Amino acid sequence: MRLRHIEVFQAVLQAGSVSGAARLLNVSQPNVSRVLSHAEQQLGFNLFDRTPQGLVITPEGRRLMPEVEALFSHIQAIGFLAEQLRQGEGQHVRIGSAHALGHSVMAPVLVDFHRQTPAGTVELVTGHFNTLSQDLLQYKMDFALAFAEQVSAELIAEPLYSANMVALLPLDCPIEAPVSLSWLCDNNLLMLQQQDPLGQVLNRVLREQGLTPRASLHIKTYSVIADMVLAGGGVGVVDTFTARRYLHQLKIVPVVERLPFEVILLSRRGQPQSQVALTLQQLIRHKMWALSELDG
Repeated sequence: MRLRHIEVFQAVLQAGSVSGAARLLNVSQPNVSRVLSHAEQQLGFNLFDRTPQGLVITPEGRRLMPEVEALFSHIQAIGFLAEQLRQGEGQHVRIGSAHALGHSVMAPVLVDFHRQTPAGTVELVTGHFNTLSQDLLQYKMDFALAFAEQVSAELIAEPLYSANMVALLPLDCPIEAPVSLSWLCDNNLLMLQQQDPLGQVLNRVLREQGLTPRASLHIKTYSVIADMVLAGGGVGVVDTFTARRYLHQLKIVPVVERLPFEVILLSRRGQPQSQVALTLQQLIRHKMWALSELDG
């Protein structure tokens, strides 16, 4: 298959029709039909069956899908990298961050960075771990700050900070001492999603303790858990960064059981970093070390 064949095949898959693919590619519908037919002639089999209901991918086309999608992803990565080079890689840094770390760590770091490097520009995107990892692998960002979990062999994870999760209780709660997971479960513990980095830790310890929370809600965004506690929806367990943002709105107490989490600096293995990116990374390290000293 030629590159143009792959581009059209991917567009038809994405849009579900020849007309939709034409709109995505900004070309005429006959042009898409012609390229698709040419691809099928060269391959010796149909990629799609033409039915009254529209195009339906054939078994042969479905077998090609993973490879085509992987190649198309690499093509997009080349485009992103070329655009970065065009804009001036040395002065422009694209970084990712977990939502909680974006608020508590990256905001003050970016203020310091702007004072020290007024000519440098930064693009900050917050997201969940899987999204940040994929963006790094596709060269959409230079590095990311995230809560640790297992990473791809193509990525490097540098540990920066470790602590234990804490419990969030309503301000009028009479409890002052550390609380157990059993007590939290009895008081409507709002659960983190099991696929989440912190959720994996919490769910593992709950299983070890033989505890089953009664809450039916499983929430991925830590600040939403805090907001629900604030609204009277129960109690929660979050990272220390999220907890600090609610210092005067909620009661923050330790949890009896250890619920460890780690913050890592993620980068793509073998990807050189500009001097501006290295400066920003060092500012992040200093911020994390200062927070570690504060916790200690």
